[in-house]
Amino acid sequence: MKAHSLSAAAILGSVLGVMMVTFAADGDPLTPMTLHAEKLRSEGEFPSLDGATGWLNSPPLTTASLRGKVVLVDFWTYSCINWRRTLPYVRAWAEKYKDQGLVVIGVHSPEFEFEKNLDNVRWATKDMMIDYPIAMDSDFAIWRAFDNEYWPALYFVDANGRIRHHQFGEGDYQESERVIQQLLIEAGNGGVGGGFVAVDPGGVEAAADLGTLRSPETYVGYERAENFVSRDGTINDKHHVYVVPSRLWLNHWALSGDWTVGRQAILLNNAGGRIVYRFHARDLHLILAPAARDKSVRFRVLIDGQPPGAAHGLDVDEQGNGTVAEPRLYQLIRQPGPVVDRQFDIEFLDPGVEAYSFTFG
Repeated sequence: MKAHSLSAAAILGSVLGVMMVTFAADGDPLTPMTLHAEKLRSEGEFPSLDGATGWLNSPPLTTASLRGKVVLVDFWTYSCINWRRTLPYVRAWAEKYKDQGLVVIGVHSPEFEFEKNLDNVRWATKDMMIDYPIAMDSDFAIWRAFDNEYWPALYFVDANGRIRHHQFGEGDYQESERVIQQLLIEAGNGGVGGGFVAVDPGGVEAAADLGTLRSPETYVGYERAENFVSRDGTINDKHHVYVVPSRLWLNHWALSGDWTVGRQAILLNNAGGRIVYRFHARDLHLILAPAARDKSVRFRVLIDGQPPGAAHGLDVDEQGNGTVAEPRLYQLIRQPGPVVDRQFDIEFLDPGVEAYSFTFG
């Protein structure tokens, strides 16, 4: 696991972990309260939220105003695929327990520069149907106050303002909901029922196919780029015409055309530029943005040199056509059949696109 997301191995261990059903001595299932009574020790006080640079869906909240409530703090950044796959559960918990004393707060700590823009986060919040309070943490003040290192990260705060549990990364959803139930019971809410939310996520929010996932998150800006194999390597912060080699090995990528490789992203200077990646996964996503606001960039996707057909993602049609209109994560490939090593190719028909990172699922 790293600060920006979970590795495939970490996700695998988390998602495939078996949830044990625990029984009391008399054979009755333990309640959430008794299940966790010995486990949920204090992990420290609820840090200040004063470092927020703005709020969405709510006036500013403080730790003092939240005393008496159970609080779930969710650190996120809106282009993160690992966080997107946890969102259906967080949304469902916020809805199920909102009248029983739970307050969910999303702390948006941006990974990329475009995620610091309030309008972009406002758009993402609406597009993802998030209606709980959002604290903008563009300066990472709240992140530092929690001593946080991960997206996604959940912190569970009791009614007395103490952190009692945390969850880093995807998975352990039933365990997390049990914690919420226990903290609500401890707060004196006798109406908390058992059971778990029923979530059937689709699209980008669907769980990764861990059995076929062999490709890691891959950044393309020079600060964290790996496995780039165009001749001459990256020419940082300068226009350069790149060429794709005749063969790519698994998880290697290359550029074709006139690009500027920047610290976080690569920028296409002239129409016709391509990015090619050899991958092994059911899903392929790419974080893209138009370089100029209110502009759009057309693109075409191929897989093994052919239109994707039934393997197209949400953001392309069967012929592989799509448009970059907002700075966000784009799902470009979702394979319905056997997953093997494939070559992905995206050609941009217009200049002025920025690419940030590949993610897979």
